Amino acid sequence: MPFSIESQTQMPTRFKTTNREISWLQFNARVLQEAADSRNPLLERIRFLAIYSSNLDEFFRVRVASLRSLLNLKKHSHKDLELEPEKLLKKIHKIVGAQQEIFGKIFQTRIIPELHKYKIFLINETELTPIQAEQVRSYFSETVLPKLKPVFLGAELAVPFLKTNALYFAVELGPKTQSVAERDLVPSQAGAQYAIVDIPSDILPRFFTLPKDTKETRILFLDDIIRLSVKELFPRFEVLGVYAIKLTRDAELHIDDEFQGDLLGKIQEGLGIRKKGVPSRFLYDPKMPVEMLKAFSKFFKLSADDLIPGGRYHNFSDLMSFPNPGIPSLENKPLPLLTHHALADANSIFDVIEKQDVLVMYPYQTYDYVIRFLKEAVDDPTVIMVKITLYRVANNSKVIEALKDLVLAGKEVMAFIEIKARFDEEKNLYWAGELERAGIKVLYSFPGLKVHSKLCIITKVVDGEKKRYCYLSTGNFNEKTSKLYGDFGFFTTDPRITKEVKEVFQILNRKERQADFEHLLVSPFTLRKSLIKFIDKEIKNVRDGGKGRIVLKLNSLEDEEMTAKLYEASNAGVKINLVIRGLCCPIVGSPSFSANIKGISIIDRYLEHTRMYYFYNNGNERVYLSSADWMTRNLSHRIEVAFPIYNEAIREQLRTYIDLQLSDNVKARYLTKGKMNRYRRPRSGAELVQSQIAIHKYLRIKNKPE
Repeated sequence: MPFSIESQTQMPTRFKTTNREISWLQFNARVLQEAADSRNPLLERIRFLAIYSSNLDEFFRVRVASLRSLLNLKKHSHKDLELEPEKLLKKIHKIVGAQQEIFGKIFQTRIIPELHKYKIFLINETELTPIQAEQVRSYFSETVLPKLKPVFLGAELAVPFLKTNALYFAVELGPKTQSVAERDLVPSQAGAQYAIVDIPSDILPRFFTLPKDTKETRILFLDDIIRLSVKELFPRFEVLGVYAIKLTRDAELHIDDEFQGDLLGKIQEGLGIRKKGVPSRFLYDPKMPVEMLKAFSKFFKLSADDLIPGGRYHNFSDLMSFPNPGIPSLENKPLPLLTHHALADANSIFDVIEKQDVLVMYPYQTYDYVIRFLKEAVDDPTVIMVKITLYRVANNSKVIEALKDLVLAGKEVMAFIEIKARFDEEKNLYWAGELERAGIKVLYSFPGLKVHSKLCIITKVVDGEKKRYCYLSTGNFNEKTSKLYGDFGFFTTDPRITKEVKEVFQILNRKERQADFEHLLVSPFTLRKSLIKFIDKEIKNVRDGGKGRIVLKLNSLEDEEMTAKLYEASNAGVKINLVIRGLCCPIVGSPSFSANIKGISIIDRYLEHTRMYYFYNNGNERVYLSSADWMTRNLSHRIEVAFPIYNEAIREQLRTYIDLQLSDNVKARYLTKGKMNRYRRPRSGAELVQSQIAIHKYLRIKNKPE
């Protein structure tokens, strides 16, 4: 076996947690809250509807599809899983159904009336004036029609493949007149009662803004442009009805966790499987006739559990591109991108980080320093080697271009590319090929493990000695998401850290190694057992009469062993604060087993993506930043890195950062039992603290040169 993986301690037989799927739905409910929050500008609220919809699509493609697959297991296997998939699926559908009703009410009773106040009207094909209808028909003929591929359905006809999450119309057809005989139809149309029409929103804008002839802005769904002219597609038939449908398919690749075989080939094969995955949700317009729905269920081999009533429109994730007619107040006022005072005017990033560690906070501060770090290495004759891990990169990646330039400059470059990054597998395979063709040594995924750590090490030779410069991050090497995701980037030449980063790359290169780390916490080797040791120390300190405190800033907290350990610490009197964006399986604030655990979740203009672990440690604080959430997959089935912050000035900066988050009383919600998802409100007379705005203000003031 290629890795020495830390063992888990014995779990308690029973303790209370929130089911993972239910907790995730609670998180998505917080996204929906932002769409309802009138304090947000209108287009931002519309975008939160889009995010909610996109999240839900992925949830059905992955989590619900996985649960559906468990239904095929024998009943006794469900006991081993400690869950009943059928009951859980019913609960999920009930919660999602209630959320979808809320979604509809927000859109129809809040968003639409607000749009009207700005003289923006989202209309359908029945509300067009004759002149507007002519404009829309012209757009249909010139732009839309060439992209459409109608397909007839019938008992003797081949059933088309519906792409996952693509938009379609199900069209009911009838004889146009009694004079049209079946002999007049082409063979593929004979006996057809139904047809499928694709809505090409992947290649055309989902929203069409009508030419203005007044001060009003009128916007039409692409769907309704097709509805208006759908009869042109079926000149020999009477169109009796047009109903929106969407099929969501299982997105799991089902790659075995094994340590041999051609993983690259498996990924490539799995991508094909994903495109043909089994259905996990069929959304349909509830106005569709019952007999027609039965026919479509038969055509596409759908079960009753697959059928979910939707609405006239699907794929509300496209609301992300809802047009702004030129009204700035409809969107958040951008926060100016900040520089870092130590790096902004420096001639060389290398010179700066030789003298001091540097922490950059995204998206408040610019990501340009990472690109500069790589580009400086291109022109530096003392640089001999660059190694980097890549998980998700931007489409037109400046990081990739810099790596190519490094090879052209004669540097040795090694890139580890994780080709199992969900929904980015195909893109990562493409980039891997691009880098290999450029002459870069590319290492690929390990079967059974994902490499999720974000690391870069640049090696120089100066006066015959090697000097290492490292960049470690909580987020990806992606300049696009750096403008949207809250993350930390850390530059250092501290040999305690750089030596062990080198060791991580040796693991990635050699694929088998007995790992031993003193400063970095690396899963699946030392991260879990080190965290348990740190929690035990807090427990001991409290029992010895001292103070114990833990603060965790995470995307997700799900691992059962770590949850049990936090319960134990809470019962011992350790004060625990959780700031969790997504799913949080521990039950927070229960008087019987988690009274000393407080939890909040922050959903705001930026995606909270930072991971930070804080342990008081009798005043000798331990502070770690990491790529790892406290999920079983991160702690046991991925190569993750948590890195210590030894620099006191940076630790003070991080204390301020987390204190501002813990003080948030604008965008924070309780995760506490009995208060789940309630906004935390300020006490009477207290100052309003919106942590993301406050952090930007803090950095703007504190990062100025002294």
